[in-house]
Amino acid sequence: MKPHVLAIDQGTSSTKTLLLDAAGDIVSRGQAALPQSHPGPGLVEQDATALLDSVRTAVAHCMRDVDPRSVAGIALSTQRESVVLWDSATARPVAPLVSWQDQRGGERAARLAAAGVSEEIRRRTGLPLDPMFSALKMAALLDSHDPARARSAAGTLHLGTVDAYLLHALTGELVTEIGNASRTQLLSLATGDWDDDLLGWFDIPRAALSRIVPSTGPFGALRGLAPLTDGTPVLAVMGDSHAALFAHAGWRPGTVKATYGTGSSVMTIADSPEQADGVCSTIAWSTGRPCYAHEANIRSTGRTLTWLADLLGTETEQLIRLAADTDAGDVTLVPAFGGIGAPWWDAQAVPLLAGFSLGTGRAQLARACLESVAFQVGDALAALPGLRQVVADGGLSRSDALMQLQADVNGVTVARTRYHELSAVGTAHLAGLGLGLWTAADLEERADGGLQTFMPTWNDAERRSAVGHWHQRLTAARHLGTRGKRRTP
Repeated sequence: MKPHVLAIDQGTSSTKTLLLDAAGDIVSRGQAALPQSHPGPGLVEQDATALLDSVRTAVAHCMRDVDPRSVAGIALSTQRESVVLWDSATARPVAPLVSWQDQRGGERAARLAAAGVSEEIRRRTGLPLDPMFSALKMAALLDSHDPARARSAAGTLHLGTVDAYLLHALTGELVTEIGNASRTQLLSLATGDWDDDLLGWFDIPRAALSRIVPSTGPFGALRGLAPLTDGTPVLAVMGDSHAALFAHAGWRPGTVKATYGTGSSVMTIADSPEQADGVCSTIAWSTGRPCYAHEANIRSTGRTLTWLADLLGTETEQLIRLAADTDAGDVTLVPAFGGIGAPWWDAQAVPLLAGFSLGTGRAQLARACLESVAFQVGDALAALPGLRQVVADGGLSRSDALMQLQADVNGVTVARTRYHELSAVGTAHLAGLGLGLWTAADLEERADGGLQTFMPTWNDAERRSAVGHWHQRLTAARHLGTRGKRRTP
């Protein structure tokens, strides 16, 4: 019986599963949607039990016509920075998942900045002090459910990113993958372990966290994930953005991966954890020693389209079609929902819609949404060193208009992959390497096959004008944020 690798990609809006054969071809797919809730301004949550159920549903769907004995192992990619608090004995969550988009850690971040430790936090972790990262969310959860830190210090309450929660629920092991751990802002890039000073500053007991392991484990074996056989090993775990870079064979210098999802991750491999202005340093993966990366994180790209679709009572695909053949004119949308991410890292920035009139219609708004994606990613690309090639993936990358716009904004060739489930593919590739199903050279050839390229068409003057106009509106959104929230009389 030829072996298969089952890849599970647990993302923000859904869980997707892919079954890859020994040749690396996708032979089956599954998917289960996962909603979000917004219980208050700046708060974004998900039901952690529903998240686990979505994994079970997507796996069952993918395996409906497949002999489970053919699955040699599991590969797992997960949304990053989101946090779950669960009971260590039962693996049952005791609170909703706090999403990576959630801003509830802002006040603690301000206190830490006032205490003068923000630069040291960035130096050790490679990450700016920002509510997007896990540590501030972890502290907020403990403030609500274990304010004295008694249960978490005793290890009876457990905190972790989505990979840690799923691994405990599905295997019984209390472990977390190093790339995901590097996004918590509690891991020292120098040591690859939890840092005692960081734990103290964020008030997170070490006993509440999982043991850190490389991206190839050991992670344990499955139990109770039907229809898979108990004992099926978990072979590879990666953060979703890291896995997408791996699928692009992104270990090659100069390759910059741009993922167009709910938010966007723009990432390239780095020689060391050395800092770069405006972007994060992180651990992409480890197969024995860490592979470092520089990354720019953008909060709202695809989410901006779904927001507008909900507002207008339509579908995102309809908006994308409208945007393809429309000129936005002077209409600009700055989607600072929860602030602006890299390279600005301005949590005070506010959403801004400017340049509209009584004649503005949904087509112009749709185009402004699409342009906001390209300009945000464009700022991120400009901040990353060593750019030679941009490779694009994620749901929005299917838009020819967006890919052409990205090439024009940055004056570079953009290559779109033939796969859209890059996170699942990437972590499956890592698992297959361990099984000996393919080599790194095989994966490089596969990554380069079937790319569709988009060449820039704007001249330098057009590019400077468009980017300059965007930066004017972005500056206005940031300035409005410094004036504070409007008070109701």
